[in-house]
Formats: sequence, structure tokens, C-alpha cells
Amino acid sequence: MGRLIGILLVVWLVIGAFAAWQRGYFDDAEASCSETSDIVLNVVAGPLNYTGINPKTDCPDVEVPQPSQ
Repeated sequence: MGRLIGILLVVWLVIGAFAAWQRGYFDDAEASCSETSDIVLNVVAGPLNYTGINPKTDCPDVEVPQPSQ
């Protein structure tokens, strides 16, 4: 039973990663906080992406302080 659950979980995550790839989330080299969280949400949502949901987040992009010169 545990093996079946593990296989289903992997298939679920692979479908979610494929959905995120189809939406072009992996194309951008520089990922911001919101893009990264959108990718994670799409992968976790898995096959639900194909039922019409489009999970998105809105987190503020944090600016990292630069060292003084």
C-alpha cells in the first residue's frame, strides 16, 4: 500500500511539473519570490492544473541590501 501511495505521489508531482513547464515557468533564468512560489504551487497542485485552477501567489520581491563601497 505504501509503494502505491509513493508511486501516485511521484506521478502527481511529475504532472504538476509538466503543467508548470507548459506555462513557461522554467524559461526565465532569474526567478523572483513570486515566480518561485508560483512554480512550487503549480507542481504541488499537479493534475488540478488541468481542471482550470491557476494557483498564483503575490509575495513582494525583497531587495537584498548591497554592500557599501
